[in-house]
Amino acid sequence: MVLLLAVLPSVPGIINATFLGNVLSDGVKNTIAALCYPGFLMKALCFALFACAFNLLIGYVGLLSFGHALYFGWASYFAAHLAKIGTISIPYWKGSWIVIPLPPLSPELAILGAVAGAALLGFIAGSIAIRRQGIYFAMITLALAQMMYFFAVQSKFTGGEDGIQSIPRGNLFGLFSLANDRVLYVFVLVVFLLGFLLIYRVINSPFGEVLKAIRENEQRAISLGYKTDRYKLAAFVLSAALAGLAGAVKPFVVGNASLTDVHWSMSGEVVLMTLLGGLGTIFGPVVGAFTIIGMQNFLATFGQWVTIIQGVIFVICVLLFRRGIIGEIANLFRIKL
Repeated sequence: MVLLLAVLPSVPGIINATFLGNVLSDGVKNTIAALCYPGFLMKALCFALFACAFNLLIGYVGLLSFGHALYFGWASYFAAHLAKIGTISIPYWKGSWIVIPLPPLSPELAILGAVAGAALLGFIAGSIAIRRQGIYFAMITLALAQMMYFFAVQSKFTGGEDGIQSIPRGNLFGLFSLANDRVLYVFVLVVFLLGFLLIYRVINSPFGEVLKAIRENEQRAISLGYKTDRYKLAAFVLSAALAGLAGAVKPFVVGNASLTDVHWSMSGEVVLMTLLGGLGTIFGPVVGAFTIIGMQNFLATFGQWVTIIQGVIFVICVLLFRRGIIGEIANLFRIKL
């Protein structure tokens, strides 16, 4: 998978430089070029990491969050603000503010600050939400996300409906200019792989085994002496931080942070990506994210019919792949994917 993702942007050039350039039709070459376009791949990788972070919570702990856009969207705002403005203002008493004057930060520091902010939001929201289960847990996460959405609409810091525009990409570690699309693609790919490997390591660790035990039967896990609330809170914060990592990288790719990232529909979209790819599988969310983002990009010419076409495709996928695309493949070949 790593090798495939690494060489994808070079595929159109390789095709044109070999005999395939003369064999394939212009339509096929244009389609391959669109699928291998760095802008599309970087956006898909951001959402793939977002879906993997969400899958960690629902697929391995059994907690359905309807408010994960909160961490993704606010991390996007934090990273965009720190990279463009820098100065931090914190309210503390009756309209008074603590102002920390900072210059615009480098990309890596802006992203680290955004991830820390997302983890803090995850800790606060998780501490409240894990006290309930099932639909009540889902509704609390949705309610908290909607509260923060309206705060984003009203706040000057977020730019309201205009969002934060023209985010400077800057120089990574002061050495590598992210203005170059190829350099930015490598950076996004490395971030995605680090997040993906961290999730893989967590779910295959003793900590991950306890999370699976909680998902299967929480009462039995409690009877074995595990303090399940602590495990669920730790998983919630980790999931929020990784969703924040995905959101923090996104403004450097698309150049803005907007209300779309914190809207409830974004929370629904990541649920769709995870279900379509395969709930509780390693690679399912990645496949689901690439499928959804691909449909959004390549069906855009259909205008308002896009949502109808997406709905039909989703219904077909649900009927044919009840365990998700990767879930059905894994079940067919009796392997873990």
